[in-house]
Amino acid sequence: MDPNNPFFDHIEKKTNVKKEDIFSLANSIANANFQDEETVRGIVHRVARMANVEVSKDKEDKIVKAIVNNNIPLNFSSLSKMFNQK
Repeated sequence: MDPNNPFFDHIEKKTNVKKEDIFSLANSIANANFQDEETVRGIVHRVARMANVEVSKDKEDKIVKAIVNNNIPLNFSSLSKMFNQK
């Protein structure tokens, strides 16, 4: 991934998350075990903190269960939609 790609500038403006933080997150989870609940909870907490989004315990449980059970594709778009559900 090219950090100078204007696509990442657009994401940064849209989400208010620095592209450096996005790359750091991507690098840290590149080899993560998404079958491990503790690992997934840590990632959910980190993404929520980065996005400045409060995630209820119930919503966190649903996200973790969906990821651990392979019920969602693992991409930022899908995760973002889950975080933004009311």
